[in-house]
Amino acid sequence: MQAPAAADQPVDPPEEPPRFEAIFDAEAERLFRALYLMTGNRHEAEEVMQDAFIAVWERWDRVGAMASPTGYLYRTAMNRFRSRYRRASRAARRAVGLAEGRDEFALVDERDRVARALAELPPRQRAALVLTELLGYGSEAAAEVMGVAASTVRALATQGRESLRKTMEPDG
Repeated sequence: MQAPAAADQPVDPPEEPPRFEAIFDAEAERLFRALYLMTGNRHEAEEVMQDAFIAVWERWDRVGAMASPTGYLYRTAMNRFRSRYRRASRAARRAVGLAEGRDEFALVDERDRVARALAELPPRQRAALVLTELLGYGSEAAAEVMGVAASTVRALATQGRESLRKTMEPDG
């Protein structure tokens, strides 16, 4: 009796899973180009690509046995890109929120503190400061309003600023 004909034919060995290096060599350039198109930045595309390859390499015992390790690589890269984008978006929103957000209570406290410090100044120094610093008058115009010389306005404003600085300093 003869053995079946199939036994006479050579049997193909079971297919070996691809090696990580083969996937890297075959896909690195294509993945980089895809990520560059998504990020618009060469350095960011390289970082995302490296992160994706590292993640795949760390799990290669499972990924290599998958039907499509390349698909897993691209999905990992896209997930990494989306995560980075979300983190950057949250950070930008926080930064913008801090820049736009004002502490109205702190502003009221600061205005009160300035008003109290101004109230402690002699009337002529206070007038010189208000006219020159707050209302933007020049020393000549302020001198006309106060009925004194322009040099007197400058001297009074300088003395008033020095007194305010001493009063407003945190330790003074």
